[in-house]
Amino acid sequence: MAKKINYTLEYQVRCSPGILYEFLATPAGLQEWFADKVDARDHIFSFTWNGAEEKAELVDQNQDEYVRFRWLAAPQDEYFEFRIQRGEVTNETVLLVNDFAEKKEVADQSQLWNAQVKDLMHRIGS
Repeated sequence: MAKKINYTLEYQVRCSPGILYEFLATPAGLQEWFADKVDARDHIFSFTWNGAEEKAELVDQNQDEYVRFRWLAAPQDEYFEFRIQRGEVTNETVLLVNDFAEKKEVADQSQLWNAQVKDLMHRIGS
């Protein structure tokens, strides 16, 4: 298996960091855009797509700033993270998505994230 690389995608979001954080850190928020069904228990999130379930550990979080998950089936040093920043000049909210993929799969994974985040933007009215 090829070593995965870390990549980051950036999206401008028209909402407050607090509202965005709720869509990134809570089962109800994630279920709105990320997966068909999301449950959480003891820092383990269960994500279901088309009947298939994947589990991820909530590794770290900081209110209105970031949420980091690690797929239970993935190596310890791989994760996916949602980071919220404010643009220095425009003061707009920026969502950074950090993830890992094999180099040849980054473009496909980026397209998947783009579709997911487009759904998120629709849900928050951005």
